Amino acid sequence: MKKLAILAVASLLASCASTAGELAGSASQASDPVVTEERPALLPSTRKPAAPPRIFDETKGIMLRENTGITLQWIDWDERGQVKVTVNENGVWLLSGVQTSPDGRPGTVVVNGIITEIGSDYFLLDGLVSISDTPDVGRRCSDKKIWRFGITQDRQYWRLREFEWCDGLTDYIDIYF
Repeated sequence: MKKLAILAVASLLASCASTAGELAGSASQASDPVVTEERPALLPSTRKPAAPPRIFDETKGIMLRENTGITLQWIDWDERGQVKVTVNENGVWLLSGVQTSPDGRPGTVVVNGIITEIGSDYFLLDGLVSISDTPDVGRRCSDKKIWRFGITQDRQYWRLREFEWCDGLTDYIDIYF
């Protein structure tokens, strides 16, 4: 069972690496994640050259880069997954995060894309959100588009503002600061 969970996570991470390559590369060379001046990063939903995010709140930008992890309530509230925010040589902000069940049970959430805007209580991510095998084995939710993560009620995290985007279940995906 543990080996199956590890294989599932490895497979999902490999597909995320492929998606990251698509996000960072051009349509003609999506497998090459290296971004150069000749091949600017492309926004996944618009396929226009990516640009540095519009930052309306510098402090929130710093908090996003120094985040403390990601959770999906079906997996675990206490043991967070990791989120990495990097800035490429063109100033494009890339976000990649994953949380898997800490005890070997099935369940994974992946968030991967380009940050396009950061405000005082939100950020926009153009990319992929994917949930698999949670809360039930066999559940698969995945979509590429512009996602809004927001801070509400003085909480210490940004929460994905689309709760029932897949199959009617309410998914709380949180990125902590």
